Parts: sequence; structure tokens; C-alpha cells
Amino acid sequence: MADDIRLYMFECGTLGCHVENIKMNQGLGEEYEIPVPWFLVTHPRGNVVIDGGNAAECATDPVGHWGAITEVYEPRMTPDQACVPALRNAGFDPADVAFILQSHLHLDHTGAVGALDEFPNAQVVATRTEYEYGHAPDWFAAGGYIQADYDKPGVPWVLLEEGDDGYDLYGDGVIRMWRSPGHAPGHQSFEITLPRTGSLLLTVDAAYTMDHWEEKALPGFLASAVDAVRSVRKLHRIAGRSGSMVVTGHDPDAWPGFKQAPEFYD
Repeated sequence: MADDIRLYMFECGTLGCHVENIKMNQGLGEEYEIPVPWFLVTHPRGNVVIDGGNAAECATDPVGHWGAITEVYEPRMTPDQACVPALRNAGFDPADVAFILQSHLHLDHTGAVGALDEFPNAQVVATRTEYEYGHAPDWFAAGGYIQADYDKPGVPWVLLEEGDDGYDLYGDGVIRMWRSPGHAPGHQSFEITLPRTGSLLLTVDAAYTMDHWEEKALPGFLASAVDAVRSVRKLHRIAGRSGSMVVTGHDPDAWPGFKQAPEFYD
């Protein structure tokens, strides 16, 4: 059964932005382009999608779906890079997805829950903190939450409490969720432990880039600088303990060095 456990890394196109949007107070006005990763873990008890990237609408009507935020973060993607078409093109059936895991609910991470109708058997896992914040964000953060993706009837939420830190999705150590607030109040990162590769730590936006991971820059957007710094320290402890391969959230230099679907880690 271990042969069924694999991690696939997908890219939902890119976002055009400025360096300061990713690395606080650096490269002001300098053009930058960042990848939008999302992930699939195949598992004998049901496949798991992590985030799902941008909503499919960003390929055809980004301004209509995201509004003015596109003036800061410009989605650059094709329809086949959206979560569901990408899954199908890689040979996977969305009906085999048992869980959609949300690191947080920012707009470039809600592509799967936005297409929930295509995932008939999936539950959506988030922290209760992020669920509540995403439904009533503060004014400065509101542009980052596209509520049309997730604030709709019938979403089968599974909400993790603060005491669920380190939550083990299947109880077998393959997928563990670590609370890592700062970039967003209810952010969580994912430790994926594979039979051959061992531990991979998907920091998601708890560490945008390796500069953020190495404490050379804060993220360009955050809810709490103090929490963001402490979450990176926490994730360093997890990575050190597990010998993890670290995958940061939006690093255009590091991202091409990882295997991209249809290649996989096992």
C-alpha cells in the first residue's frame, strides 16, 4: 500500500507582482513573477488536494473574479492549469479526493474549494481561526479573501481547533498539519512523510521564499509580524527534527528545482 502514497506538485500559473509584495520593503516597484503551487497526495484511504491554487475563473475573467486586487497580483494562467483540469490531465479523478486541505483562505489558495462541485466526495479542512477570519476579515486583508470561492452553502467543513496542532489526517503520519499563523491568522503548514523520500515540509505562505525561511525578509503581506517570525522558527524545529525537504510557498528561484507533476515524490 505504501506504493500508493505519493506527492505531486502542481503549478496553477503565476502571479505578476512587485518584489515588495513578496519581500517586505525590498525591491520597491521592481517587477516580479511568482509561482502558484498546489499539491496532491495520493493515499489508499482517499486522495488529498492541498489548496488548489487560483480559482478557474482567473484564467478567463480575473478582474471579474478578483476585482481590484488584480492591480497588485495579476493572475497569469491558462484554463488547463486550474485545479480540476490539471488533475484530470494528470490522470486523476476528482471523485477520488477525500479531503481538500486549506493552508489558509487567501485567493491564490482556494481553487479547489472554489470548484467544490467537481469534488463530490471531499471534505474541506481548515483551522477554525482561518474560517472565522476569512468570513469577516479586517479591512486591510479583505482584498485577499475572495469569499465567492468558499462562503457558499453546502461546504463540508472540518474545522481544526487550537488543540489540534500537529493534526494527523489519516493517523498514519503521512499528512500532518502544523499551525503557522502570521501571514494569515489561521494559517497552517503541512508535513508530508513519504515511504522513500521521507519528510517534506510544505511551508505554504508561512514562508513565501527562502529569504523568508532564512530570516532575511518578512512576507510582503501579513496579519502579524510577530506570529510570522515565530511560525518560521517553529517550522525550523519541525524540519530539523524530521530532516525535511523544505518547500516554500512562492519562490520563483527554488520552485523549478522540485519535481513537477506528472513526476512525483514517493
